Amino acid sequence: MASLVVRCVFGPRLYRLYGKGEIRGHDYEANRLERHSDTVVKWVNFFWNVGWYMSPGIGLFLYRRGYFCPEGLLSLAKFAGSILVLLFGAVCVRGIGRLSNPEYRQFLKILHDASVNNSPNAKKLLSQYDFHFKAWPVDFRWDELENDEKKTRLLSKSHKSRGLVEHVKGLPCQVLSYILVHTFGRRMIYPGSLSLLAGAVGPMLLQGRAKLCEQHNGIRAKLLARDNNEIDTMFVDRRNQKEHFNNGNILVVCCEGNAGFYEVGCMCTPLEGGYSVLGWNHPGFAGSTGVPYPVNEANAVDVVMQYAIEKLGFKVDDIVIFAWSIGGYSATLAAMNYPDIKAVVLDATFDDIVPLAISKMPNSWKGLIIRSMRDYFNLNIADQLCQYPGPIRLIRRSKDEIITTEEGVISTNRGNFLLIKLLQCRYPKLMTEESISVLNTWLSVPDTITQLSISTSLELDESECLQILQSYVEENSTSYPMLIGDDLGRDMKMKLVLFLASKYLGDFDSTHCTPLPASIFALPWSLDEEFLIYDGEN
Repeated sequence: MASLVVRCVFGPRLYRLYGKGEIRGHDYEANRLERHSDTVVKWVNFFWNVGWYMSPGIGLFLYRRGYFCPEGLLSLAKFAGSILVLLFGAVCVRGIGRLSNPEYRQFLKILHDASVNNSPNAKKLLSQYDFHFKAWPVDFRWDELENDEKKTRLLSKSHKSRGLVEHVKGLPCQVLSYILVHTFGRRMIYPGSLSLLAGAVGPMLLQGRAKLCEQHNGIRAKLLARDNNEIDTMFVDRRNQKEHFNNGNILVVCCEGNAGFYEVGCMCTPLEGGYSVLGWNHPGFAGSTGVPYPVNEANAVDVVMQYAIEKLGFKVDDIVIFAWSIGGYSATLAAMNYPDIKAVVLDATFDDIVPLAISKMPNSWKGLIIRSMRDYFNLNIADQLCQYPGPIRLIRRSKDEIITTEEGVISTNRGNFLLIKLLQCRYPKLMTEESISVLNTWLSVPDTITQLSISTSLELDESECLQILQSYVEENSTSYPMLIGDDLGRDMKMKLVLFLASKYLGDFDSTHCTPLPASIFALPWSLDEEFLIYDGEN
């Protein structure tokens, strides 16, 4: 009995009991004792978070008020003590309320069995509940695979190392960079990691999880990454539903944006397309623990990929990685470490965070911004994407207001630069100054009709472009870089570049945050598949 009381006092919040089939789901109904005491706990937690973010200002206010003296500090200690007593009392009363609720006691029993026994049946029963994810047992660990510790992992290239003299001279800037990144910098890059934001969107996340679990039979799981961060995931399996979903054997792994969560994020797009889908939250987002620094992102997406392959049983070449916005960083990390995946689809993604960071901050901060980003958040997506050899599709938002350095000017959309860098990497001899100039003109127009007129003015013939590419592939291979172009004229190079750009890039007439329709989401164009179709027609 005593252990049950303790578990009721310190147990997780219970949000919902999911419905399956004819059983209707319903929100957990707390009694008055639990409901009112939990309100006190929530408010204390809210003011603590606000106080933490505003601590420099609060500290200055208290200093000016004379609280930084023995008498003032004693008053502050008494105030803090009274808050702790209030919090402790509220937690105890909440535990009494839970103890008197049969539904919560039943949940605690199932949670205890799942945590201690770790049996499939206990986990299945536990999956019927939505509760605070911290208490969820671990379903998969990064070190479950043999010799995984010896696996070589590729990371984004770091900045050029500095010599001793340069390091000493730059020490003041280094300190400023550290402060900038670890105060508001990281929170500006990944606002979804703010607990205040998570609290504000909490009801939406609960509704999103309920929809995924009840309507799509989603399976929630906790993964333990290499750095001991716990990663919150949701999997929708459609492999055995071929009569309804033709794409169920393909798994789409979704990487969300900087304020996106799988509950309400880009998972909905491949779900509408009939694919099996695996979503996950960045470290520090919603149920995931940690902070979304680049190395933590690398560890998180790696354990997600391991889970998809080893636990869920998908073949590597049946996995597509789909990312929105800054999720392209995690997606390309996974792609270059798992080069045999089926494809990569990047929606509203940029090439490098540095130009975007510079455009959002005062010009006088330029040097500090460059140093800070390169040292701590070197999100060079283009560099990582170029290390992936498979099919790629880029989706550009024609009215994107977030990844443009000049709002409303489509030529400054950093997706353009991502495409150019990719083509330069894959087809270096085609990307001459003249070809890049024509491509920039093509990318600077806001609609496909004008793009078509540019292609028409060059007398671009797709069948001719395919014949030239096929001839090269037959003599060489489809591996990159493709050194095609030495024997081609200036005009033919420009035609090929525009042809390839139209195959890699698709436009969506929308702003940055509009959900991507399933009709826009498509597997990328592939030279191998194109030639199979082309040969069949001839």
